[in-house]
Amino acid sequence: MSVQSKVIVVYHSGYGHTQVLADAVLQGALDAGADAELMSVGTLDDVNWDKLAAADALIFGSPTYMGSASAPFKAFMDASSKVWMERGWVDKVAGAFTVSASRSGDKLGTLTQLSVFVAQHGMIWVGLDLMPGNNSSTGSEEDLNRLGSTLGVMAQANADEGPEVVPPKADKDTAKALGGRIAKVAASLTLVSEAA
Repeated sequence: MSVQSKVIVVYHSGYGHTQVLADAVLQGALDAGADAELMSVGTLDDVNWDKLAAADALIFGSPTYMGSASAPFKAFMDASSKVWMERGWVDKVAGAFTVSASRSGDKLGTLTQLSVFVAQHGMIWVGLDLMPGNNSSTGSEEDLNRLGSTLGVMAQANADEGPEVVPPKADKDTAKALGGRIAKVAASLTLVSEAA
């Protein structure tokens, strides 16, 4: 018996690069059999709190600006305090992705910030299950997880190239893998919950 999980990719994209990753995460979730959709939180008017409440999994995405999530995404986080007080997202599955122009770009700061946000909401964090890529002389820029993150997806997009060029395919494929993994974990937990 299989269960279709409901997944929402919740993101802000300043220049289009995070949108590219959100699309890849969405495709991964859809390929894994989820009922999945995107939700931009560029402005709080775009947030459909009822849809978020009905989801089994929320996958958060933000560019990394100055070592943390973007201001619009942080505004969404702050606006979720009513949900937090009501414990509305407890036991939902969650994960995250981020992108910056620099290879490091302090993206770990953003993923850590988002993981703490998820923990505050009582959600279940799911990271990447991929080994680090491109970390030996036989590695390649085409490797999945080429930036070697485990907490979530880290992508890199050159500052002077648009979203039609970057992030590269390897980063998009890594994002797709995260979307698929979270959709499968959410479906498994939903099946266990229904059987209980």
